[in-house]
Amino acid sequence: MDVIKLNYKCLKNFFIFLLLFLLLLPSIVLASDDTTTNFSIESPAGILIESKTGKVLFEKNSNEKMYPASLTKVLTAIIILENCDLNEIATVSYDAVMSVSSGYVTANLQVGEELTVEQLLNVMLIGSSNDSANVLAEHVSGSIEDFAILMNNKAKEIGCTNSNFLNPSGAHEENHYSTAGDLALITKYAMENDTFREIVKKTSYKLPATNKYPNEDRLFTTTNELIIVNNNNRADNYYYQYAIGVKTGFTTPAMNCLIAASSKDNLELITVILGAVQNNDGLSNKYLETIKMFKYGYSNYAIKKVVNSGDILQSINVAHATKNTKKLDIVAESDVSALVKIENINDQLLSTVTLNDEIKAPIKKGDIVGKVSYSVEGITYETNLLANSDVKKSKSILHIFEIFVVLLILYLLSVYRKKMKKNRRIKVSYFKS
Repeated sequence: MDVIKLNYKCLKNFFIFLLLFLLLLPSIVLASDDTTTNFSIESPAGILIESKTGKVLFEKNSNEKMYPASLTKVLTAIIILENCDLNEIATVSYDAVMSVSSGYVTANLQVGEELTVEQLLNVMLIGSSNDSANVLAEHVSGSIEDFAILMNNKAKEIGCTNSNFLNPSGAHEENHYSTAGDLALITKYAMENDTFREIVKKTSYKLPATNKYPNEDRLFTTTNELIIVNNNNRADNYYYQYAIGVKTGFTTPAMNCLIAASSKDNLELITVILGAVQNNDGLSNKYLETIKMFKYGYSNYAIKKVVNSGDILQSINVAHATKNTKKLDIVAESDVSALVKIENINDQLLSTVTLNDEIKAPIKKGDIVGKVSYSVEGITYETNLLANSDVKKSKSILHIFEIFVVLLILYLLSVYRKKMKKNRRIKVSYFKS
């Protein structure tokens, strides 16, 4: 009997434990999901977006106005690239050099020195020199003030809503500000330019000798430690193997700022960190939290190929076509890939096919006959639909039309002749009377 009671008591305890476990399971799962509910950063403001669509994957105070420091130079580069040829020669002015306040980075440019736009862009984006930014601004607009007008107009065109720029370098001014969200949009736009992409992924750049500087000792090393290969195992090794740029920034009011981009498995991400400081271990949060956001993005999102160029999405019968060509396969013009959550990677995505109002023969292979779209978490991805073969107009239709026209003409002639005969009879009877 004691054995039976003991077994019963154990069984009872087991079921109580099982019930409690099942009740607590959702909480346990949520608590362990560190990549969703518990994800955060310490820096005052930051954002993570997908580069192609601009979809926000994480943000903290991304619309709060803050000082951007040298992150400003990304917008400056956009305007230069869209208004200048890379081989144009810009001449260094006295104001461009002397207006740089003490403590700001310079490239030791000389008054009267002649450099190409490409050289100045490299020095500005890699070495973060302020004098080169001023030279470029004056080259385009004649003055810093006029260049600032271009900057603000371009920022609004890109979609920025909470930014105001007063100079091309990011030198501190009270009314020179931006937001993490706006800077992400600016960088997304900049990364669509191949020249910009090539420059911001470089780790160093050397200026050649010029008309005013005979030496070749002006070597600039990137200020972005994410792209500097480092094989040591120290905690302050911030190298991130998927990083592909972009720009750092610092002033005392702005603190540490960083725009970064990375690419892994066809998924390109952009991050912005503003106002970062060192953590309790003396390490740089601008790098640690940027890497943290990248890892969050790649752990939770992926690019899914939805359709391939040339895939047959629909077949239709075309009106007024010959018997051999009336069946038309409709194919995708280009690949379509979508950003999806990894947990939904195997879900089937529904398509919306919209065909042109009138599709009838004749049609040439490659003609656009409609479009297909896929909606994923508020983002629409689409491509044109093309005819996959020629569709010839049916000759029988032409013959029927021609016969109809001939019969109509004969009928009208017959009516006309009858009317003419009737008119003649009326005239004859009139004269007889």
